[in-house]
Amino acid sequence: MTALLDNLAMALGTLRANPLRSALTLLGIVIGSMTVVAMMSLTEGLRLKVKDDLALLGSDSFAVSKWPAPSFGDQDWHKYEARKPITREMGEALRSLPHVSGVSIEESYQRPFAVSTNQRSTKPVIEVVGAVPDVARSRSVSLAAGRMLNDTDVQLSRKVAVIGADVADLLFPDPAAALGQEIRIKGASFEVIGVSERMGSILGLESKDGFVLLPWTAFELALGRVQNNNLVVIASSSEDVPKAIDEVVTTLRRLRGVAPQDENDFDYFTNDSVNKMFDNLALIINAASLGVCALALLVGGIGIMNIMLVSVTERTREIGVRMALGARRRRILTQFVFEAVTLSGLGGVIGVLLGAGVAVGARELVQVPASVPAWAVLLSLASACGAGLLFGIYPAARASKLDPVEAMRTE
Repeated sequence: MTALLDNLAMALGTLRANPLRSALTLLGIVIGSMTVVAMMSLTEGLRLKVKDDLALLGSDSFAVSKWPAPSFGDQDWHKYEARKPITREMGEALRSLPHVSGVSIEESYQRPFAVSTNQRSTKPVIEVVGAVPDVARSRSVSLAAGRMLNDTDVQLSRKVAVIGADVADLLFPDPAAALGQEIRIKGASFEVIGVSERMGSILGLESKDGFVLLPWTAFELALGRVQNNNLVVIASSSEDVPKAIDEVVTTLRRLRGVAPQDENDFDYFTNDSVNKMFDNLALIINAASLGVCALALLVGGIGIMNIMLVSVTERTREIGVRMALGARRRRILTQFVFEAVTLSGLGGVIGVLLGAGVAVGARELVQVPASVPAWAVLLSLASACGAGLLFGIYPAARASKLDPVEAMRTE
C-alpha cells in the first residue's frame, strides 16, 4: 500500500512539474473518452426514446399487414403492392385460434382527412379509422372522457366517434366539453362519444393523438369500403405471443392459398421487431463512435509514450541514484507504468466529465434525448487506462534497464 501511495505521489508530482506538457499530452485521451461518453449517451437516449415512442402496440399484441414493418432500408414496393389484400373475413377467422383473445380489424385510407365542426376545422392530417371495439386494447388507448366503441355501435352502424387529444384540442375550446358534440368528415356527421388521453408523439415529429375512431360499418357507409385491412392480433397473454404468431401465420397462409415452398405474402411485426430495427442502426453509430475513440486514443497513447520517454531522459540521474540506493528494476518499471496509467486515467476522467456535460447540455438546452449509460463511462475509463498501460510499458522498460553508474554520470 505504501509503494502504491508513493507511486501515486510521484506521478502527480511529475504532472505538476510540467502542467502544460501534460495537458497537451492528455488531449487525445480526453477527446477519445469524451467522444465515447457523448455519442453513447445520445444514442442510448435516442434508443430509449424510440422504444417508448414506437410502442404503438400492447405488449401482448402484434400487427399483420400486406405491407412490411417500417425500416431504414430500401423496399421493393412493387412487390408488396402486388400482394392480395387482407380481408375482414380473414381477420374474423383468426378470432377462434387457441392463443388469440382478440383481433382488431382496422380499415383506413392512406390519405388523411380534415375533420370539422360548425366553427372550426383541422388541416387534412387526421387519421380516420374504421374499427371494432378491440381497437382500444390493440392501440393501448385510454379514455380521458366518455366511452369506447362497442359491439352495438358496430351492429347498428351508429354514427359515433372516439377522437384523439389533438383533434379535441383543435376543434373544441374546452376539450372536456367535446362529448356529445358533432364532428363532420367528408360531409358525414358523427357524435363524439369519447376523447382519448394524450399519447405523445414519435420522436417529437409525428403526433400519436391525431386520429378519429369510427365503427367500421359507419366508416364504410360514410367513406366507402377499403379493400385492404390491417390487423392487430391480441394474444391470450404476453408469453403466448410467439404461439399466437405461429397460429396466425399458419391460418393466413392457408386462407390466402400460399404454397408450402413460397414465402409469406403478408408481414407481421411487434414492438420488439421495430425496436430491433433501430437497435441495429444504433450499433452502427456506436461502432463508428468507437472507431473515432480508438483513433483518438491511439494519438493520445503516442503522446503519452513520447512524454514518458522525455521524462525518462530528464530523470536519468534520478533513476541512477534510486537504483544505487537499492531500488529494484521492477520498482522503477512499476513507477513509470503507474505514471503513464495515472496520466491517461486523468485524461479519461476529464473526458468522461466533458462527454457527460455535452449529453446533459444537449438534453436540457435543445431537448435532445440523452442518457449516460454506466457501461460507456466504464468503457471510456478502461480504454484510457489501457492506452496508458500499453504505451507506457516501453518507456518504463527503458528506464528500468538503465545502468546505475552510467545513469548517475548523466548531467
